[in-house]
Amino acid sequence: MADDKKRFISEDTYQGLLDRLSTLRETLVEQSASALIQNPQLAELLNDRVDSLLATIDQGEAAKTAPADGGLAGLIGLGSDAAPTLGDTRLAPAVKPYDEVITPERIKAIGDLYYIYQHEMIGVFRVTLKLQELFKAGVVRLSFGDGAGRLYRYDRRQVLRYTQLDRMQAYLRAFGYTNVSPAPAAIPNRLFHGLFSNFVAQVARFFRDKRISEVVRERANDPSFGSIAIVRRAGLDVRYNMKSFSYGHLNVLRLETLQLLEEAFKILGAEDIRSLFGADSAWDVIEDVLRRYFGEQVNVSPRNRMAIAGRDIIRWLAQRFILNTTRAPFEALLQEIAEPCEEWLTSAQTLGVAARIQNGNGRPVRAFPSREASIG
Repeated sequence: MADDKKRFISEDTYQGLLDRLSTLRETLVEQSASALIQNPQLAELLNDRVDSLLATIDQGEAAKTAPADGGLAGLIGLGSDAAPTLGDTRLAPAVKPYDEVITPERIKAIGDLYYIYQHEMIGVFRVTLKLQELFKAGVVRLSFGDGAGRLYRYDRRQVLRYTQLDRMQAYLRAFGYTNVSPAPAAIPNRLFHGLFSNFVAQVARFFRDKRISEVVRERANDPSFGSIAIVRRAGLDVRYNMKSFSYGHLNVLRLETLQLLEEAFKILGAEDIRSLFGADSAWDVIEDVLRRYFGEQVNVSPRNRMAIAGRDIIRWLAQRFILNTTRAPFEALLQEIAEPCEEWLTSAQTLGVAARIQNGNGRPVRAFPSREASIG
């Protein structure tokens, strides 16, 4: 029992540590009062240092091997391990926080699937299949060349690929997008678009406030007055949502579809295909085919920017950056997606799938998932 007492922290010892850390925090603040007036950032640094001491203690206790009974004998007063008082019993460490238990690879796979979805909505695959149909019918001036060869082979491995319906059902399950019937037992993720739009808007508002503060305040390099807690909570909410809907075959499907997307762009960018339409790039071919054969005028540029920016934002959320609670490092890490968030938000507003930020009223941004979900 004596060895166990040395090995494990007791209830009384832990409570005493908390009291001493509180006293230390108070003392540091009192001794630094004049400096805190001149440099408010110092308060965050002092609190962070004290919090790190407590975190070190908790991590040390969690790393220890618990007794076979978890300390039950000492708690209930049985045998030689019985604790004289309740305060001498072993204090079990806190469990690992939920937000720290996440598999980054699954979230990154969701980012790639989002990238694929936006290109699907542009019509890349439909355009490629239409060209193949015209090629087989002999109604386009195309007989040999790199594009013709690739068109011929485009669906040779069709048996190995997920169908369009499979992809649409995957988008429905991952994002709540498209209006197809879900796969048997699948649950559409209807909350994703609202949560993702809210996070993007909160990041955009945070840095807009920062730019305003740099203009109106005397010390332009001070941290912004935006709340990192609001940004963190919005990010954790959408990350939890993606985690819950990232199981199943989505990882394999996005790998296969990324290859299909690459193959489609090699066809559309081939010289003989571009010469059919007098196009300079694969994007010009896409726009021309959509306009000529489908009667559609698609906003290709906003969709493409949403694809790129959305994937960058989701990949950022897959990292541990969102768990940082200290303003300075969190703001520095958040800077990585400041511009992608502005790009995504502006593009989404152009397409009518996100509302404009109402500056200064503090209200959350409303999104329009119903319109996005009706596409496809």
